[in-house]
Amino acid sequence: MLLNRIEKALMNNPARATLQRRFEARRLLAMGGRVSGASVLEVGCGRGVGTEIILDIFGARQVDAFDLDPKMVEMARRRLAVRREQVRLWTGDVTEIPAEDNSYDAVFDFAIIHHVPDWRDALREIHRVLKPKGRFYAEEVFEKFINQRIIRRLLEHPREDRFDHDRFVEALEESGFAVISTDQLLRRFGWFIADKRKKL
Repeated sequence: MLLNRIEKALMNNPARATLQRRFEARRLLAMGGRVSGASVLEVGCGRGVGTEIILDIFGARQVDAFDLDPKMVEMARRRLAVRREQVRLWTGDVTEIPAEDNSYDAVFDFAIIHHVPDWRDALREIHRVLKPKGRFYAEEVFEKFINQRIIRRLLEHPREDRFDHDRFVEALEESGFAVISTDQLLRRFGWFIADKRKKL
């Protein structure tokens, strides 16, 4: 699901980038460690801030990244132009990732999966493209947040089959992941580290 005008403005401002860099990424780093020299996929790259973080903070060698919104991909392309040898960008859908099985050492999700109507399909697809023992870093937003009255009025999210911490963990495990670490804030936001352990 594409972001509406209000959420796009919220996501594309310096305050969001600072929060993502100084708090969200640092939490995932503490939980899951660096990916030094790794080949990484970012799902839902937006304007490219997450891709910068994966390169600068997590130490990836190469990042492939995509977004459902072609305008966001173009913004990311401009932002990351000086890193074009390390980054490949395209417009795409997380439920149909154009990559071979076992392609990536790690996959990053900076609060994208909760926008996907068929979010379990997205987790299965992420599992598919990860190498054996590859690591999934996920920051997510739970139904308790998106179902608040003010959030429902301002932002657009799928309404059916949303998840909380436990349902997300259960879906990760059903998709073939071993959940290594989780954390949550106010039962509204969560962080997850999960490794690809078995075939479906």
